[in-house]
Amino acid sequence: MLKIISENKAVVRFLVIFGGLYLILALLYKLYLGMEFSINHFPDYFTHLVSVQSSEMVQVFGYSSKVEPHPFQESMKFFVNGEFLARIVEGCNAISVIILFVSFIFAFYKDAKKTFLFAFAGAVFIYAINIFRIALLAIGIYEYPEYSGFLHGTVFPAIIYGTVFFLWFLWVKNFSKK
Repeated sequence: MLKIISENKAVVRFLVIFGGLYLILALLYKLYLGMEFSINHFPDYFTHLVSVQSSEMVQVFGYSSKVEPHPFQESMKFFVNGEFLARIVEGCNAISVIILFVSFIFAFYKDAKKTFLFAFAGAVFIYAINIFRIALLAIGIYEYPEYSGFLHGTVFPAIIYGTVFFLWFLWVKNFSKK
């Protein structure tokens, strides 16, 4: 067993750093979600912020949009042109995806400055893409309700995970330690 580990130091190092950092960040995020939030930031600060910013993005595309706290569920109700379309829940805020992204970047650590800058810039980029994709999903569901399942189940995840994969590829190919 020790021989296998010593022969695969790079893989073991990657797995330990990735897994360890992912567990730490996920635990911190879980603790954050356990905090109490006011109605001003319901259901949690990031989900609320993503909801509001996505609604504002929909308005940039010329639609009327608003969000409001759901009275019975930990989510925000999303409206386009006065029509209730969807609930934005904690999983829509992309924080879990950002945690996954950052863990991978640090597992391929190069030097502090480049790693931190790329992780930060990538997290901001993923966050912005997430706002854009929620806005597009809302408009898509409003304009083409018959495709809502496909848009939410296939297109929606493909955008965010495709972005993460692209950034990972960019990091490994151009910036990480070989």
